Amino acid sequence: MSVRTGFSSLGDVNLIETESLEKRYGARVTALSDLTVTIEPGIVGLIGANGAGKSTLIKLALGLLEPTGGTIRVLGLDPGSDGATIRARVGYMPEHDCLPPDLSAAEFVTHLGRVSGLPRAAARERASETLRHVGLYEERYRQIGGYSTGMKQRVKLAQALVHDPELLLLDEPTNGLDPEGRRAMLELVHRIGTEFGISVVVCSHLLGEIERICTSLVAIEGGRLLRSASLSSMTRHSDLLMVEVDEGDEQLASRLTSVGLSVRREQRLLMVRLAGDETFDAIRDAVAECDLSLHRLERHRHQVADLFRAEPTEVNDVRTG
Repeated sequence: MSVRTGFSSLGDVNLIETESLEKRYGARVTALSDLTVTIEPGIVGLIGANGAGKSTLIKLALGLLEPTGGTIRVLGLDPGSDGATIRARVGYMPEHDCLPPDLSAAEFVTHLGRVSGLPRAAARERASETLRHVGLYEERYRQIGGYSTGMKQRVKLAQALVHDPELLLLDEPTNGLDPEGRRAMLELVHRIGTEFGISVVVCSHLLGEIERICTSLVAIEGGRLLRSASLSSMTRHSDLLMVEVDEGDEQLASRLTSVGLSVRREQRLLMVRLAGDETFDAIRDAVAECDLSLHRLERHRHQVADLFRAEPTEVNDVRTG
C-alpha cells in the first residue's frame, strides 16, 4: 500500500461537492433535500440518524443513483458521466453483508482487485498486502462463510483498499460489532487515514465513536444539512461554566441567582451562564461565602450530540454557522 504525505495527492480538489442536491423516491419519499456542502480532504465523519440520507449521498457520489435535482461532484468529477473513473479512484465499503460465503478472503479481494483493473499477479499481491493491513493475513485462505462479523467487516474494508484508492467511502463500518470490535475497526480506519494519507468519509449514526477519529464532520438530519465544520469548531467552548461542589449545591445555586447569575442544574452540576471574567470571581466568592468546597469550575464544551438535541431555533442557527 503506497504511503502519501498527508492528503496532498488530491491537491486543492475537494472530496465531494454538492449544490442544491435532491433525491426523491416517487412522490412521497425525499431522501435528500437542497443539500449544499463541500467536503475537503481528511478523515470526515458523515453523521446522522438512521434514515437521515447518508447512504443515499454515498450512492449518489458513486454514480449508483441519479439525483432528482441539483449537482454533485466527486474528486472534481461528475458521477453521472465519470462514474467509472470515480469508482477506479474511490474505495467503497457497503453497510450490509454482501460477501460470497464460499470464497476465501484472498480469492474475493483478488477478484475485486482485478475488477478495479489490476493485473492478475498484482491483484494477488495487493490482496495479500491489504489483508495483512486489516489483520486477516493468517486467515486469508479460509472461506468467508466461516468468518465472524468482525472478520467480515475487515474483508469489506480490504476490498475497498485493494486498488489503492485516493478516497474511501465507509458506510457504517462498525455495524454489528461489539465494543472491542468497534474500537479496533475505528483505530484501523484512523491508521489508514493518518499513515497512508488516504482521505476517508465515514458514515455513522454513532456520534461518540466518530468524534474519536475524525478531523471534520458533516451532520445530516432528515435529508438536509445540519452542519459542516471541523470537529474543533463543533466542540468549541460554550458560554456556560460547569460548577461542582462536594455538597451544598442548592445553597450555592440560590446564592449565585441572588447576585444576578443565570443558573440551571444538571444532576450534580450547576451550569452558570458566563457573562465575563467577573463570573469566575462571583462563583469563587459565592463558594467562599457559603463555606463550600469547590470541586470543579471549568468551561463547558459543546458535544456533537448536542446538534441533534437542539431546539428548532437553535438548529437554524447552527446551519448558518
